[in-house]
Parts: sequence; structure tokens; C-alpha cells
Amino acid sequence: MDTKLFARIGAGAFVAAALTMTMLDLREEPGSPPPQSITLFEPDGDPLPGQLKACAAMGELALSSPDCRAAWAEKRRRFLGIEGDGWREPPSAEGDANAPVTDQPPATKAN
Repeated sequence: MDTKLFARIGAGAFVAAALTMTMLDLREEPGSPPPQSITLFEPDGDPLPGQLKACAAMGELALSSPDCRAAWAEKRRRFLGIEGDGWREPPSAEGDANAPVTDQPPATKAN
């Protein structure tokens, strides 16, 4: 017998096996998806992450919600480090956290 004939028989057997496995896989019933459970993560009893998630789910309606606006303001306040009515003072270069911060430009030399 010729080697081409063996190669053709082998290829045909491979295709037949692949088709059989595909048909058996398609015959099986798909499994039911697991039930969805929603878990709210509130670290240390902080309700802000849950409120921000609810606002995100509201979409454009959240723009007119005073609760969502308050939650976003609180998130900004925490992120930016705003304390009370103003900003936190950055520590000076010497490491003194209580040193005043000046906003004056450096003096220029007159020619």
C-alpha cells in the first residue's frame, strides 16, 4: 500500500473523531448559572463605598441627587486630604510639620 493512502485514512479518522467529540459536547445541557449574590464591602462600618456604588449604578440620575453629590464631596475631601475648612499644611523641607508655609516668590537680583 501507498503511504499517501495511510495519511488520508489517518486524516479522515482525525476529522471524524473531532466531529464526534464536538457533537457530544453540543448535546449536553448547559449548566444553570450560579445564583447572583450582591456583597457590599463596608470597611470598618464605613457606608461611603456602598453609597458610591449605588450612585454609580444610578447613572445620570445621580447628578441631580443631593445624597450622591454629598458622597462625591466626601470622597474628594478624603482623597485630597482636606481637613475641616481648609487644606492640610505640607511639612517643610526641614521636617518641621508646624512651620509656616510661605507663598512668596524668591527675591530677584537687581542689575
